[in-house]
Amino acid sequence: MVQRQFPNPREVFDLLKFRRPVLNSKRRRLESALTIADLRRIAARRTPRAAFDYTDGAAEGEISLARARQAFEDVEFNPRVLRTMQDVDTTSIILGAPSRLPLAIAPTGFTRLMQTEGEIAGAGAAAAAGIPFTLSTLGTTSIEDVQAANPNGRNWFQLYVMRDREISYELTRRAAAAGFDTLHFTVDTPVGGARLRDKRNGFSIPPQITLGTMLNALVRPWWWWDFLTTPKLEFASLTTTGGTVGELIDAAMDPTISYADLDIIRDLWPGKIVVKGVQSVDDAKHLTSLGVDGLVLSNHGGRQLDRAPVPFHLLPEVVREVGGDVEIGIDTGIMSGADIVAAVALGANFTMIGRAYLYGLMAGGREGVDRTIEILEDEMTRTMKLLGASTISELEPGHVTQLQRLMARPTR
Repeated sequence: MVQRQFPNPREVFDLLKFRRPVLNSKRRRLESALTIADLRRIAARRTPRAAFDYTDGAAEGEISLARARQAFEDVEFNPRVLRTMQDVDTTSIILGAPSRLPLAIAPTGFTRLMQTEGEIAGAGAAAAAGIPFTLSTLGTTSIEDVQAANPNGRNWFQLYVMRDREISYELTRRAAAAGFDTLHFTVDTPVGGARLRDKRNGFSIPPQITLGTMLNALVRPWWWWDFLTTPKLEFASLTTTGGTVGELIDAAMDPTISYADLDIIRDLWPGKIVVKGVQSVDDAKHLTSLGVDGLVLSNHGGRQLDRAPVPFHLLPEVVREVGGDVEIGIDTGIMSGADIVAAVALGANFTMIGRAYLYGLMAGGREGVDRTIEILEDEMTRTMKLLGASTISELEPGHVTQLQRLMARPTR
């Protein structure tokens, strides 16, 4: 027989705690986001389709991006048990300086199109989190304004070799003068990739308003308000170089880029130099022999060559070949803190996020970027505790099994 009694209100309310309502709508929606996928869904609701797809999309059939994300999902973790896990230290040394996480914000072009705070929000959030921020050549905030927004943090500059080489040389000098400590020499854009979502949306740079884009944006008046009441959208570091926005984009993609250009930029740049867009072991070995400070394994977020190598698949072999001689970063497909842990365990010195940062930006401006980093840090810390690794240095390849979905067929 179950013993029953008259309910005691005091005992009932001891078991219940009512959650206080969150009146601030931005804070409420950001607190509801528990994953980067949640931020992506919020971003899609709040951003006109053409601008959202510019961020979310990739080249052609978007196979490269899908495979990159699938590669991280195909990780099996191998935990160690009975380890004391009261505290976890995620601090890393990246390119000679400490970072609170093995994570940097990747360079993104036309960032203020997604949300008007743009790179200022990214740089400020990176400074608060103690991680590096990377400004793109095609950024919508100038080198000097990013330095002002993040005066005591680590700023990196991503360089495209422009058709007019003097433009690239001047950008290199300006970034050095502003105190940027690392330059990302980008090698995977000899021509632009075919981003079909943009073509289907009638999207152009600068944005051109059509009936379709107007109708899609009408239900997002906050985006229009930001777009129409803030400074002109432009490639801020290139405003003095002349040419339309479209001409500048075309000028940034140059099929004549070569190792000679790398030599010239290295002579101009006083800080660390990283080659971004490495997609083969042979290139990684050759670049390492030239004495660069770092490599970023990347297929440009799947936005250039579709069916390109998956950086996460490439990582273990590159680490085996050159990991003792050069620092290795990785981007493309990173959507969780567990992805970061897996990459570091397999030998990456640092990871970079582009879309994940932009989803947060579109979801809530600077606070949204803060939320992105908070989610990733929380996921990373929890994953490390469950793996039995209390520091970054304790993560090792034995913690990760890359489950095999795609197998290369012999060509002969």
